[in-house]
Amino acid sequence: MSFLPIDEQLALIRRGAEEIIPEDILKKKLERSKEADTPLIIKLGCDPSRPDLHIGHGVVLRKLRHFQDLGHQAVLVIGDFTAMIGDPSGRNKTRPQLTLEEARSNAESYVEQSKVILDIDKLKILYNSDWLNNMNFNDVVKLASSYTVARMLERDDFTKRFQSEIPILLHEFLYPLAQGQDSVELNADVELGGTDQKFNLLVGRDLQKANGQNPQCIITLPLLEGTDGIDKMSKSYGNDIGLHDKPEDMYGKTLSISDNMIVKWFTLAADADEMVVKSAESRLADSSVNPMEVKRELARAVVELYYDTETASQAEHHFNTIVVGKGIPDDIPEFSLNEEDLIVNVIFDAGILQSKGEARRMIKQGAVKLDGESITDIQATITPSGEQILKVGKRRFLKVIE
Repeated sequence: MSFLPIDEQLALIRRGAEEIIPEDILKKKLERSKEADTPLIIKLGCDPSRPDLHIGHGVVLRKLRHFQDLGHQAVLVIGDFTAMIGDPSGRNKTRPQLTLEEARSNAESYVEQSKVILDIDKLKILYNSDWLNNMNFNDVVKLASSYTVARMLERDDFTKRFQSEIPILLHEFLYPLAQGQDSVELNADVELGGTDQKFNLLVGRDLQKANGQNPQCIITLPLLEGTDGIDKMSKSYGNDIGLHDKPEDMYGKTLSISDNMIVKWFTLAADADEMVVKSAESRLADSSVNPMEVKRELARAVVELYYDTETASQAEHHFNTIVVGKGIPDDIPEFSLNEEDLIVNVIFDAGILQSKGEARRMIKQGAVKLDGESITDIQATITPSGEQILKVGKRRFLKVIE
């Protein structure tokens, strides 16, 4: 195949990246790839500890897609074996271990959701249990002998736990070694990961050197703060936008971010190029421009990235009608109620929210209304009575009928 000029490839690769280590070697790899007309092997390890993906995960997945678009071989390594160890990255305690069956089940969901970003037809999907499960104790000892405890304790989260006298279990030292062994198995040219994965990615370089391979270059991507602008995006924090969220939810949630996050979200959440990002920076610096105008452009861009332009316009119209105009949409779902029931149960049974706990939390926050009246009691009930409108949050509606 014909690869783009190196400078054009690097321009796309650099977009949104935190670090490229070392960039001069990556450039040489790209040059050799172009001369030999052979794609580079680009590795992304997937930790299937949770089955739900959001646009924070989309940052590194989008970078893998960039390499696909440039003609390189993207490899998604499902860490079903390493999930049984538990990734200690960013943790102040031991991460719970999964069974191989749990990891495999989550992995299937991960791949299915990632189709919205990746070209699955050109993606190579591997499971690291295929080689790590086959290692005997002698292999593990040999692998462990290639790294010192001192090097392991250079890792920030291990250092903090050691200094705070929080237990570090020996098997946790094996996680970065196992992830590094994945790079050896693939003879990877490049590995991608979040900034919290930098130590693990560097271990991969060291193990490749020890095995006589040319060490991989590593590209780290920033962690995307969630809609609260404080913590990294996570479903458990309730600050996430799911890869398969409805367009109107994507749009509305994006508008809820703080103004100081707009530029970063253009780069990472909307995958905007340098020209768009600089335009946003310029407009935000202009006191005559309302930041909400720029944020609306961002919200449209996010929806367009995962859907299309027409859908983004419809999402904006929905927001203007329902949230700004405080109207009720015409096409809201219906739920048949035969007998008196807790509002919490109705919200959950109708699929408006994914758990009763989340429904209770929304009620306690005053975010649930029945025919315009706020509901604050988690024990509140609803009785069959013609047609009633249940509003959950700013954008979710349910028509309750007898």
